[in-house]
Order: sequence, then C-alpha cells, then structure tokens
Amino acid sequence: VQLQASGGGLVQAGGSLRLSCAASGRTFITYAMGWFRQAPGKEREFVAAISWSGVTTLYTDSVKGRFTISRDNAKNTVYLQMNSLKPEDTGAYYCAAGSVYLGSKRDEYDYWGQGTLVTVSS
Repeated sequence: VQLQASGGGLVQAGGSLRLSCAASGRTFITYAMGWFRQAPGKEREFVAAISWSGVTTLYTDSVKGRFTISRDNAKNTVYLQMNSLKPEDTGAYYCAAGSVYLGSKRDEYDYWGQGTLVTVSS
C-alpha cells in the first residue's frame, strides 16, 4: 500500500483544514487507517484512527470534538477534518495503514505516507 497525504498549509488559530490521504492498491478496505503528527523536536504522536469499515473511530484527547476522521473506501481515501485549530496542532501530519482493527500505537501500522505540514499561527 502506498499512501499520499495532502491538504496541509498555514492557517490562523480557530481556522480549519481538511487533510486527505490517498491509498493505492485494492486492499485499502482491509486496513485500519490512522493519522499521526510530529511537532518540531518532538516524537510522532497519535491523532486519530478509523476501522476498515468506518464504523469505529478513536481520537487522542486533545483533538476530541475538534477533529473528525472519515474514509471513503470507494475512493481509497481517508480524511482528517480539523476545526478550531490551535497553535499546538502545528506539525507534520502522517497517514498510516495497519492490519489491526483499530490502533493508536506507531508499531501497529505497517505503511506510512509522507508528511503534510500544518502550521497554525496565533
């Protein structure tokens, strides 16, 4: 599976962005998908995940109520809608695919896309 993330950019605090991650391969539907982020000088951290069916989602506490993960299996794409953005949301955002039902740990994911940079100004 190859993953291509897009949609990052510069936004003011309180604004919104929608990230997309397009996957190649016919097995997309069999993978849980996740979003992670990495701020400068910090470790990559979990943001959100969605099961293969889209029925179950998981979020880190700091983004609950602000971010929404979704997927369109017909388009082999997963999305991350980010609202009410804060400066602390700044970082490179990575999408990942894993052979688990739902995961929040980096080692649960087998495939990673390149990062897309999100910068939130105060």
